Amino acid sequence: MRIWRICRGRFAAEAFAGHGARRFGGRWNTPGVPMVYASSSLALAAMELFVHLEPNQQPDDLVSIAAVLPRGEPAQRMDPDQLPANWWTDDFAPLRALGDNWIREQSSLAIEVPSAALRVEWNVLVNPLHPAIAQIKVEPPQPFQFDARMFR
Repeated sequence: MRIWRICRGRFAAEAFAGHGARRFGGRWNTPGVPMVYASSSLALAAMELFVHLEPNQQPDDLVSIAAVLPRGEPAQRMDPDQLPANWWTDDFAPLRALGDNWIREQSSLAIEVPSAALRVEWNVLVNPLHPAIAQIKVEPPQPFQFDARMFR
């Protein structure tokens, strides 16, 4: 499976190390737990980033990075009916507990989770501590820009 990330160019070399999520936490992990947030398409990766940007502030140093997971990954999926009610809200605690546990168990390299930005789409979480992390084939970063109309 091909997955996508968008980040600032200066972080591209470590895009699959989980440092940002470890430092700040996210919907699926607490601070201190490394995790890589990726998407099943470039369009979804763009939407996931866009919802976190300040209005009228388009970063000028973004890159998109595609990567191919090893065969059989993602080996797991968290369907919405397995998640707490209103999982897409800002109450991250239940999802962080699920994500932190998945990282610790190392039951798979990657897991599909529903996108809070587009609930019918799928993001892919990658466990940078899993032994199979070296099997991910990361492609070279490519310049990425949002359409300027999105910032009017």
